[in-house]
Amino acid sequence: MNKILKAHISLLIANLIYALNFTIAKDVMPNFILPSAFILLRVMGALFLFSFSYFIFFFQKIELKDILRFAICGLFGVAINQLFFFEGLNLTTPINAAIVMTTNPILVMLLSFIIVKEAISFKKILGITLGFIGASTLILSDGAIDLSSNNSTGNLFVFINATSYGLYLVIVKPLLNKYHPLTVLFYVFAFGLLFVLPFGYDDLTNVKWGTIPVNIYLEIIFVVVCTTFIAYLLNSSALKTLTASTVSIYIYLQPILASLFAIFLGADFLDEKKIIASVLIFSGVYLVSIRPSESMKQKLS
Repeated sequence: MNKILKAHISLLIANLIYALNFTIAKDVMPNFILPSAFILLRVMGALFLFSFSYFIFFFQKIELKDILRFAICGLFGVAINQLFFFEGLNLTTPINAAIVMTTNPILVMLLSFIIVKEAISFKKILGITLGFIGASTLILSDGAIDLSSNNSTGNLFVFINATSYGLYLVIVKPLLNKYHPLTVLFYVFAFGLLFVLPFGYDDLTNVKWGTIPVNIYLEIIFVVVCTTFIAYLLNSSALKTLTASTVSIYIYLQPILASLFAIFLGADFLDEKKIIASVLIFSGVYLVSIRPSESMKQKLS
């Protein structure tokens, strides 16, 4: 299979997992496990799986000069990213959080330009704009954004999360160009655990495991194995081939995939607004992901 096509399929599967995760994770938090404890549990579980895969199947030595970059990626890609998102979600509405998260591709485009001098083309701007409009249309169909002061702290936390993850996508790519994704994620999550541990340790030790029903345990396993281990691995594998901007714009597919899942369960229905929004989003993803032809590259050089 063509590696570019394989990368896009990986992103599609990863974002399908993320779309399902919103429904599944909210069953676990905060009734059974508090957010900071759940994040620590996710990181610990994923690190175990990355460690097993890394040491048993794909051990690769790293250069000492890259340790600092791994640590920074663990800070922005795991600790700040996850802690601020869940804390922000507790302090604002789900619609507010979803709308703020749509800024992620815009932030990635700007950070890529500032940090790695990645060109901002008209097609990329148009694609992100179309994706933003389409995703916002789908999200706001469930309600209105609330800009009251009560949600300002939560909105800020989610924005910090979006910025943190955007920065992570940009700074982790050189490591993925150099090492296998399992190597990168093992070290990123190892440092991430160090940063998350102080925030979630007390809450995790106070979890009443005996009162948690079987279906919640299954949902916890899904979040650890699928949302954290598999989705991070799929995203990293795709980022090895594609640009950070292309990886980030797939976030706009999450409302579509969530809607399709709801339609499949009979909890929602397909209408004209969803169709138009889907066309806008897919058009945006296409415009951001297409690469310039060799002749165009020569003209630009």
